[in-house]
Amino acid sequence: MTARILILGAGPAGAAVALGLRRLGHGVTLVSEWRRFAALEGVSQRVLEALRGAGLNRALAEATLPSQRQVIWNGQRHAQNIECLLDRPSFDRGLREDLRLAGVEVIEGRVLNVQPSADGHRVELDGGRALAADFLVEARGRQAPASGRGVRGPETVSLLNRWQGTPGATASAVESLTDGWAWMARRADGQCYWQWTVDVNSAQLPAKAQLLEHCRERRRRSELAQAFFGDDAEADLQLHARSSTAILARQVCGERWIRVGDAAMAVDPLSGNGIFQSLSSALQAPAVINTLLRKPERAALAQRFHRQRVEQLFLRFARIGRDFYADERRWADRPFWQARRQWPDAGEAHVAADFTALRIERMPVLHDGFVDEAEVVITPDQPLGIWHVHGVAVAALVRRLRTEPAQQVLADMTAEQGRAVRGWLLAQGFKP
Repeated sequence: MTARILILGAGPAGAAVALGLRRLGHGVTLVSEWRRFAALEGVSQRVLEALRGAGLNRALAEATLPSQRQVIWNGQRHAQNIECLLDRPSFDRGLREDLRLAGVEVIEGRVLNVQPSADGHRVELDGGRALAADFLVEARGRQAPASGRGVRGPETVSLLNRWQGTPGATASAVESLTDGWAWMARRADGQCYWQWTVDVNSAQLPAKAQLLEHCRERRRRSELAQAFFGDDAEADLQLHARSSTAILARQVCGERWIRVGDAAMAVDPLSGNGIFQSLSSALQAPAVINTLLRKPERAALAQRFHRQRVEQLFLRFARIGRDFYADERRWADRPFWQARRQWPDAGEAHVAADFTALRIERMPVLHDGFVDEAEVVITPDQPLGIWHVHGVAVAALVRRLRTEPAQQVLADMTAEQGRAVRGWLLAQGFKP
């Protein structure tokens, strides 16, 4: 079987790319091995909005559970606003329905091998099946084979315990520990989750056979976990270990392939933006692929756009995670915390606004489903540039503001554009 575009992986990133490509008129085939164990993820309203923007409406309708969240960090207790718990089996069922309704062909199977060929790629599946593809999208998350060493943060593993407890109110919580941190959640039906994230190199973990009991003992030493879950029996207790190391692939795109989501970059889960950052790279991918296939003369520009955006997103999320770790000062000298409060660098996650520091440069941008090139404004906090604010090209705007009064420059805008542009200018440190 030959597919024009073949996507490997049907998580949020793979599904978002598939739906985006269908909107651009491309035929898409997607291969996925569905999740083998139940999982729950805590997500913010920002993530839900990103999922809706990607067109994953049925997935959201199937899976969202509002939850009150507690946080104990640096010895202080905070009652956070509502977060939403995303039930991944239900979410995955909704994803399949979103894909079906969009006309995406979905093949269930396990990928055994991927080989480049003279005119594309050959993909071997279990059961002796094989697919040929002109263009390949690698969206299998952290399970995707590495393309070289790339960039890696401190080696991290998350140990997820899941069991059946007593039904009660839906809730979630986070707490810092001397040697890591834990996220816990309870669904109304009594399904309980406790995930302990630790350093691979410094954690003194027992052999696999003793790991489940070790986690149970660690959980019982936590006052928050004891209060959160109570003393109920832990029926059908299971353990799943998975890597949580922040990674950036060495290469994220080529002439006939692209990596998206966690296959391109994956951040430490502490930032709380795993699905959001996964979608961030996936939402731009359809335009990049569209350019590579229909305007090959712009291939270098399209690849540059994807590479720069992925690298910048990775760095930004890594710095946000670093600052979260730095907020926990009780154990700053412990190996787990010491390594993470210093990585990836000492750069600021959010740079102070300075209107005098704005620069105008030509950079790749997205325009009408393709990657194009245009003048953008480079800001301290947006090194890849801003092209438009509410439909107004800001490069020309900033250039005029250097020689003309603001009232004159903004005079021809609609009231709505004026409000948006004034707000953006003030955020950049502009002084009228």
